[in-house]
Amino acid sequence: MKESDQRPPSPQEVGGPRAVRWLMLAGVWLLYASFGLAATSLAPLVPPITQDLGMSHAAMGLVLGCWQLVYIASAIPCGSLLDRMGPRWALLLGVLLIALSGLLRAFAIDGITLALAVGIFGLGGPIVSAGAPKVVSLWFRGRDRGLAMGIYITGPAVGGIVALSLTNSVLMPAVGFEWRYVLLLWAGFALISAVAWLFITAHPESRLMEDRLRAEPRTPQREILRNLWDLPAVRIMLLMSVGIFLFNHGLNNWLPELLRANGMTAAEAGYWAAIPTAVGIVGSLMIPRLATPGRRLTVLGLLCASAGLASLCLHADAGPVLLGGLVLQGIARSSLMTVAILTLVELRGIGERYAGTASGLFFSAAEIGGASGPVLLGVLYDATGGFAAALYLLTAVTVLLLLGVAGLKRTGAAGPG
Repeated sequence: MKESDQRPPSPQEVGGPRAVRWLMLAGVWLLYASFGLAATSLAPLVPPITQDLGMSHAAMGLVLGCWQLVYIASAIPCGSLLDRMGPRWALLLGVLLIALSGLLRAFAIDGITLALAVGIFGLGGPIVSAGAPKVVSLWFRGRDRGLAMGIYITGPAVGGIVALSLTNSVLMPAVGFEWRYVLLLWAGFALISAVAWLFITAHPESRLMEDRLRAEPRTPQREILRNLWDLPAVRIMLLMSVGIFLFNHGLNNWLPELLRANGMTAAEAGYWAAIPTAVGIVGSLMIPRLATPGRRLTVLGLLCASAGLASLCLHADAGPVLLGGLVLQGIARSSLMTVAILTLVELRGIGERYAGTASGLFFSAAEIGGASGPVLLGVLYDATGGFAAALYLLTAVTVLLLLGVAGLKRTGAAGPG
């Protein structure tokens, strides 16, 4: 008997539930928006939190980066859990941990308790970030997969723009300038997203997909990881992921403070810091669709170049050059990771079956850069009294990323560029 006769048919095989797959994407979008809110929520609150809890910039940098340290250790197990548990329950667990992290942040009494609360995000975050491409790989094919990747990545972008633009201009005045209440609002949004995901995945077609996944034969996890590691293109992608996240997380967390250091008020810095996110929303809907197999590596290289130019333009004061840098950062920040993950899950030898594990491996390596980025920028600020040295570091990182793209072209595993 064929394997296809032993398992329930996939939704694509029983009639192509076009409406259902977009509903699934909407659920993933909500979960990833919660991710973005939680990941960005502390950045615009750095001044009141450091003053209230008596923390230095270096100490706050450690707090901003501590969830990435947890993420590094948990991403691979979370990716494996996702492949074995199925997207419905694994993603529900992930967003509930994000909500718990937000709740505990609001009750922090010092830097240690704040760091512990932020660290919990490192347990829920990798489930959501690895689960999103897993869901997309299961429900979408062809060019629609690139579009779906671009759409779901706007979730954390929208979450980030809401946190950056509304925190100091609207929410802080509305709650009497009490930063703890703002964090409680974001925790509440994560809980609402969890309930919405539970209802969406109760659809019969979603349950059918879960049955199909449970019926597939299991490969020992060590064998899967060994097979993935044996692929040269995977090893290059893992190294590139470190640089991509160092650039993204470093700037994401310190951009409001960088702009304040250039003379902006907290509210002005919030609005300017939201520009890359707003640009990224548009870019993430367009660029991944352009990254077809035949030109994917070319698009990836152009995004790395955009990141490098952005880091140079951010040295400027408020004006056209700074604005151009923020636009370039937005293009790179949103689409660079999306195209990299799309490249990874479509490498020969991976596919939808191992998308969760491969994504977990990607994010586990990536968060080495995600953890070190905020810390390095904070330490360099304290050592030099400004952000110039940190921006030169980010420029060097983007040069290394371009070398990684050249290496991928040589392997040929990602298709012609």
